[in-house]
Amino acid sequence: MSQGRATQQQAILWFDEAACSDVHQAGGKGASLAAMTARGLPVPPGFVIPAFVLEQAVDRERLLALVLEQRHAEAQALVRQAEPPREAIVAAYERLAPDHGRVAVRSSACAEDSEAASYAGQQETYLNVSGPDEVCRRVVDCWASFFSERALFYRARKGSLHDLRMAVVVQKMLQPEKAGVLFTVDPVNRRRDRLIIEAVFGLGEQIVSGEVTPDHYVVDRAGNVKREQIVAQRVLTEEEIRRLTGLGLQLMEMFGQPQDIEWAIEGGQLYLLQSRPITTL
Repeated sequence: MSQGRATQQQAILWFDEAACSDVHQAGGKGASLAAMTARGLPVPPGFVIPAFVLEQAVDRERLLALVLEQRHAEAQALVRQAEPPREAIVAAYERLAPDHGRVAVRSSACAEDSEAASYAGQQETYLNVSGPDEVCRRVVDCWASFFSERALFYRARKGSLHDLRMAVVVQKMLQPEKAGVLFTVDPVNRRRDRLIIEAVFGLGEQIVSGEVTPDHYVVDRAGNVKREQIVAQRVLTEEEIRRLTGLGLQLMEMFGQPQDIEWAIEGGQLYLLQSRPITTL
């Protein structure tokens, strides 16, 4: 793929650009972050390499043939040969992190987080990525993860194997004191008058990976704790729980349906890292 071709179609979309809120360009994750940024919500800054870049970087017809035959290893090998628009990515990264600071590089599928299916966990996320070479490498790794055996198996049943669109989010990395997830309803007990908050000290990815057992808080819509399970030292204060509850309800109203939210607290400031619809109710 020529560098110029991607650049003409804008190979980088910043969260605060209107085009970034288009799920067809920025994927589910990128579009959600752009929508939250547009509302003035506390989202760490970042940019998206839009979905068309992947399709232009590979032999699309060859890739589609491999995908339809579910030859995942060959599909991934083909994608790993792709050249990302390095000049545009490096310039954006150096603007986002001028001291070559750490960023998170996250996959953002265009079919992701639709009402019909959640693609969460099907593609890769890379944390604490530093330096332009590593950022470019992880962009290609995210692309390749869209064609893993697990991802193709899932898409064959929930989505469409013809969909080759994959955007990539590059976001400033926080070093939070506390982090976790927030569900704006109780998805297990199917109670819409309760919110569920899980919290740990440090990075929230510890919850996803199962490394750490989080504190578990069941709260009402006013932010009052109705039930809690504290593992060791209590992670969240009452005020932090109220702030999280308020932001969660704001996001549920904004997106028009219950949300699964990733959040973090750094230097006392609450940040929103992701918000996607809960599809299991």
